[in-house]
Amino acid sequence: MSTPLEIIIRQLITHNGSLSVAAYWSLCLSHPEYGYYMNRNPLGEEGDFTTAPEISQLFGEMVSVWIAEKWREIGSPKRIYLTELGPGRGTLMLDILRIAKIVPDFSTSIHLHLVETSPRFRAKQAETLKDYHVTWHDDLSTLPDDAPVIFVGNEFLDALPVEQYVFQDGKWFERMIGLDVYKNFTWGLRSSRFDFDPPPYQDRAVLEISPARESVVLDLAVRLHKQGGAALLIDYGHDKSGYGDTLQAVRKHQYANVLKDCGEIDITSHVDFGKLKEILEQDGLSVHLSSQENFLKRMGIEMRAAQLSLKSQEIQSGFHRLVDPDQMGELFRVMEIK
Repeated sequence: MSTPLEIIIRQLITHNGSLSVAAYWSLCLSHPEYGYYMNRNPLGEEGDFTTAPEISQLFGEMVSVWIAEKWREIGSPKRIYLTELGPGRGTLMLDILRIAKIVPDFSTSIHLHLVETSPRFRAKQAETLKDYHVTWHDDLSTLPDDAPVIFVGNEFLDALPVEQYVFQDGKWFERMIGLDVYKNFTWGLRSSRFDFDPPPYQDRAVLEISPARESVVLDLAVRLHKQGGAALLIDYGHDKSGYGDTLQAVRKHQYANVLKDCGEIDITSHVDFGKLKEILEQDGLSVHLSSQENFLKRMGIEMRAAQLSLKSQEIQSGFHRLVDPDQMGELFRVMEIK
């Protein structure tokens, strides 16, 4: 049985032609009435996936340590705009603010801003952060610009859409989504408006680019140049640009079919941190890339886990999920920008 959003997308394709991967992705996640993030509560064991802040308080505590370090580096200003991109249920920010109280001057300097488009998530964030004053934004355009800003985004970039291009018969084609004779969604190709360099190997190589992700980091760059501050972006991805199809869908912690159950599955792909780093450095910013394991250990997670493990056996389990190379430690990358 078709979901309401599948019916809408099928009608769009019937009347206007096939959709790019990015257009299909955007409809599936962000349609104002039936989009995945508008209607579902995807986080946690009962949802579709679990993020690092939901695994252990250690993650948010280490992020808070990093934010405090950056606050000191910019001169310990009396006001900073702490801005989280895609805050989920507010769990990460709650842990950040709890640790921030250890340094009173730092804690009182924080003015909290959240960039969130989902009404459902905003309501949950308001509940989680009920003891704090929060200002919400649909995008960065309404964020105040009269004080330094520190951005945090955990698994935010991977929710922004990619375009896919396939190299075939000596030419590039854009990957599209259309309808087969039975009106089911199907993959197709159309001539590309771009002329990329050919890949160094066989036909059917896939190139993913994300103007949406590039636009976000450039917006951050403008803010950092104007206001001062820093940004921390954490996601699964790769440090070097390359070829490969990383498009995937998830439902109930299992991989799902990207072309089915529109509005009821999460669609994502790996973040090309290498490309984003290149863009930011060309814009004059300093960028450091590392694995999540290295970042968390540099912030002191081993010592903190040892302290808390005396009171909670779950702490050690969460610690290993966050840092072990065969779990999140190596797959997740950390980009520090200043």
